Amino acid sequence: MAKKMKEKFDKYWGDPEKMNKMIFISCVLDPRYKFDSVSFALAKMFEEKGPIIAKGVHTYMTSLFDEYVKSYSKDKVCRPSSCLSNSSLDTMETSNGSFGSFFEELKRHKAGIGGSDSKSELEKYLTEEVENEIADGNILLWWKVNSPRFPILAEMARDVLSIPISSVASECAFSTGGRILDSFRSSLTPKLVEVLLCLQDWLRSEPLPVSVEEDLDVLEQLEQDFANLGNEPCDDDM
Repeated sequence: MAKKMKEKFDKYWGDPEKMNKMIFISCVLDPRYKFDSVSFALAKMFEEKGPIIAKGVHTYMTSLFDEYVKSYSKDKVCRPSSCLSNSSLDTMETSNGSFGSFFEELKRHKAGIGGSDSKSELEKYLTEEVENEIADGNILLWWKVNSPRFPILAEMARDVLSIPISSVASECAFSTGGRILDSFRSSLTPKLVEVLLCLQDWLRSEPLPVSVEEDLDVLEQLEQDFANLGNEPCDDDM
């Protein structure tokens, strides 16, 4: 039993480079740990392979975040209070002239300096201090509260943290009872499957009400009829 459990464990968790990186990303999205804690834990568990795995996790998480940024930009709807029609914008650019180009130049200047606004949500989140405690350990609630600061990252956390760690129950993965469907039961003919479905439907159906008195009357009448038939003379006797 222990040998089979070890084989199944090594199949999914034996090679750290083949492990699903979403497991590590879910830990990074926990504000109590973030990337530094995950990187430290990987180095402790896998020694020289730890930094390589951590780098792969960071690269994978960055690319995943970039996909969410693209999706968020496409789905973002322009609100009437904050957006103007194209014709209004053209009118403003024409009337403002050099005044509008000044602000465009100022914006490029700030981006070149590399101020705090140039950081992505992911970079801001990872550089902030970790949370010491979260009420009831509700990480999703923390992301909901902080979604105004990290709108894209909050959507990403909602999707990642909702993934179950395993789709197979532990009692099923390490069960000694064998397969529920063996080679005989998993290769049934269509006719046999139809028979089994009909039987299962009959067994699960609600029983019909039975009147014992009515059945007794019918049986007594049948007995009387059979008795009368037995007493009638046959043609040979006549």
